Amino acid sequence: MKKTILVFSGLILALVLLFQLSTYSIHSGNLKTEFAVAIIAIVFLMVGIYINKKSLYKPPTNSGEINHQKIKELEITTREYEVLQAISEGLSNKEIADKLFLSESTIKTHVSNLLVKLNAKRRTQALQIAKTLQII
Repeated sequence: MKKTILVFSGLILALVLLFQLSTYSIHSGNLKTEFAVAIIAIVFLMVGIYINKKSLYKPPTNSGEINHQKIKELEITTREYEVLQAISEGLSNKEIADKLFLSESTIKTHVSNLLVKLNAKRRTQALQIAKTLQII
């Protein structure tokens, strides 16, 4: 946060200095108004491109490959994996039960087995672990 504040403070200071310098140059007669406006526009363009690149930068994500070997190592069954995928879609136990044509208590059992196998305390933590292990 401090770095962002310092960067923007520096940009504002540089722009104020640019405005003052261009005002001085115009009044002294060394620079035409059109050139001052063009220089300021170019500076604003460069600042905009810089901010755009910084704000849109996203760290590279994994390729989306599912690590089937890790699923086998954790001994996650096919049905438990289906439940895990449904959890990742944000479905509740009742919705998962309706989707997979199972009872809600069976889904609860699968969820608790997944929590044990992934060493998680909550469903959200299980999803985070599953994403880091690249099994979702």
